[in-house]
Amino acid sequence: MGLLSRLFGEPLPEPLRESLAAGEHVLAVASTGDGGHIAVTALGLWVPEGGEVRRVGWHLVSKAVWKDGALTLTEADEARTAGKAVLLADRAPVRHALPKPGRIPHLVRQRVEGSIRQRYRKELDGGGAWFVVRKVPGTDSSILQVRPDPGADTDLLASMAEEAAAKLATGAS
Repeated sequence: MGLLSRLFGEPLPEPLRESLAAGEHVLAVASTGDGGHIAVTALGLWVPEGGEVRRVGWHLVSKAVWKDGALTLTEADEARTAGKAVLLADRAPVRHALPKPGRIPHLVRQRVEGSIRQRYRKELDGGGAWFVVRKVPGTDSSILQVRPDPGADTDLLASMAEEAAAKLATGAS
């Protein structure tokens, strides 16, 4: 490894460089075990997908676990809106082997935890949910997200989320 590589890390792969938003800067990048790359920016986590890369906003990272030389990412989809709140549905976890992770595990943890402004657990018959207020990367705004347990009544949770988001927007308690 040359001096420049040690100082500045590995060079950005072309698909990643071409996909970055104007002014988006890479904080860390690491090769995956299968030839792809993982990268951290202020706006999200860049992950390999079918020879390309795509960004997962920090507010849509449900879980990221570093274990046994791999980052396992659980990404959320915005499954339903409820007023100014959203109900999330987790995708299947995806494991990314990182032979030389560098600062990736530390930065991912820092960014995911840093996106959370408030969280609250609500238990209901049939399954509860996490209510989480998260900062949306690249904006000054936050959003109320609801992550239901399997089997939870999503209609009831959507109604609760809509009411909670309205109260948050007006500052009512």
